[in-house]
Amino acid sequence: MAWHGFNFIPAGIKYSFIPFRKLFFLFSALLIVGSLGLYFVKGLNYGIDFKGGILIEVRTAGDKADIAAMRALFKDSGLGEVALQEFGRPTDVLIRVQRQEGGEKAQQVAVAKVKQILGDKVTYRRTESVGPKVSEELFWDGVYAVLAAILAILIYIWFRFEWQFGLGAVIALSHDVLSTIGLFALFQLEFNLSTVAAVLTIAGYSINDTVVVFDRVRENLRKYKKMPLSELFNNSINETLSRTVMTSVTTLLALLALYILGGEIIKDFSLAMIWGVIIGTYSSICLAVPILLYLSIDRGADVSDNKEEVAGEAT
Repeated sequence: MAWHGFNFIPAGIKYSFIPFRKLFFLFSALLIVGSLGLYFVKGLNYGIDFKGGILIEVRTAGDKADIAAMRALFKDSGLGEVALQEFGRPTDVLIRVQRQEGGEKAQQVAVAKVKQILGDKVTYRRTESVGPKVSEELFWDGVYAVLAAILAILIYIWFRFEWQFGLGAVIALSHDVLSTIGLFALFQLEFNLSTVAAVLTIAGYSINDTVVVFDRVRENLRKYKKMPLSELFNNSINETLSRTVMTSVTTLLALLALYILGGEIIKDFSLAMIWGVIIGTYSSICLAVPILLYLSIDRGADVSDNKEEVAGEAT
């Protein structure tokens, strides 16, 4: 018996996505409104990158720094948020302390306290203070990076397909980005430059799924000139569904491993990516394609019926 591989979605099964498009639109609208509401009411828990703070680079003795043990030393330090991560060599650690209230003198007191906690077990390589102005610049740089990525994706889809496809893709991407921000506002997860990187990665992953479905839509538009668009779009989604689901599941397995085993440093990043894969898959299937029904897709000049069209319309 020949082995044909494993599919989460059995071949030949056709799910109804397009007929439920209004329900999907309503759910997505509520999700976006809820995300914006959480952002304006609760706000984001900005990390040191966006709030300002103190950066201290140290080098430990031995072959590798014990970051977990060092992190435990700062648990009840009274310094607020203190983040530690390996920086370059295994013996080098970058310590980030949130900005203290009270001006420059308060920052110097915090640096002295860090040195008191660590003692003479480490070598201090550099100490820097990140002010509010630098933090604000980093924040806006992150915003511009996300907007530039979405604009570049719009232009790419526009040239590869048509402007309607580009608009549908950008609406789906904006939905993914805003819902991710809502997730961070809801659970008050730390929002920093790593989160911006996660958002950009989510945009890239989501558009990859969307392009796969759009390719099949374009192929079917050329093949079945007279098939109703709602049926054609639904068929296109189903024909790529197995590939989309399989890709998402395998990606989620890797991200779950990172979330569980990766440690505190990348936990929020991993959670953002897990949410991004789920919501990106949803938006590619349930938003990007159904939106095309309302954007006057140009099907080209009609051609005489052929066997493929008759077979397609008969289904």
